[in-house]
Amino acid sequence: MFELIPAIDLLGGRCVRLEQGDYARAKVYREDPAEQAEAFAAHPIPRLHVVDLDGAREGRPRNADAVRRVVERAGRVPVQLGGGLRTLEAVEAALATGVGRVVLGTVALRDPALLAEACRRHPGRVAVSIDARAGRAAAQGWLETTELLARDVARRVEAAGAAAIVYTEIERDGMLSGPDLEATAELAAAVSIPVIASGGVGSEADLLRAAGLRPRALAGAIVGRALYTGAVDLGRALRSLACS
Repeated sequence: MFELIPAIDLLGGRCVRLEQGDYARAKVYREDPAEQAEAFAAHPIPRLHVVDLDGAREGRPRNADAVRRVVERAGRVPVQLGGGLRTLEAVEAALATGVGRVVLGTVALRDPALLAEACRRHPGRVAVSIDARAGRAAAQGWLETTELLARDVARRVEAAGAAAIVYTEIERDGMLSGPDLEATAELAAAVSIPVIASGGVGSEADLLRAAGLRPRALAGAIVGRALYTGAVDLGRALRSLACS
């Protein structure tokens, strides 16, 4: 089934959302992200998507305590964690906190051997985040855009053994303008592993369009700001998707 995955972004230990990946445009929605995790987990969601924004920017995990609290309060709901996981040690430490899946970003671009080893050690528990501007993959917490085409990166990480891909069009992220379904569908058609759309979901209609995307169906969509502003009602959206 199509997965609606709520997002919790951590910056300075707080629950925030960025606009277009700009750290200077962060809005705080909850002081305690664990409370937000518990609120989301009260619904029948398949997983939570958590990003350590400080870690993504600095290259090493920076919100480990907040992550542990989120995992505890999420209870039965699996947590997937990304941000700053650029060594095997960081991957191991993250999984030791109880997260169900790690999401690698920059390291998947810069160190294919490390990605392959992480996938070998933890089959099914390593996903890759491909964040793009105009079809080009970005790195370093979205601060740097490379010359690599997102679809080529997707093929590479699939070959390395990644369990899934989270695809974000950065210019849509946090803008509630709708996900870039054309680009996401193109990337999904290039691989056989699940692809999850991220960035720009602003309405229940966006989710229904993503769920009905053909010919290569998406595995799900990550929703952030729209849940915090009320543009998407989590319970109602889950019911609508179940009936679609």
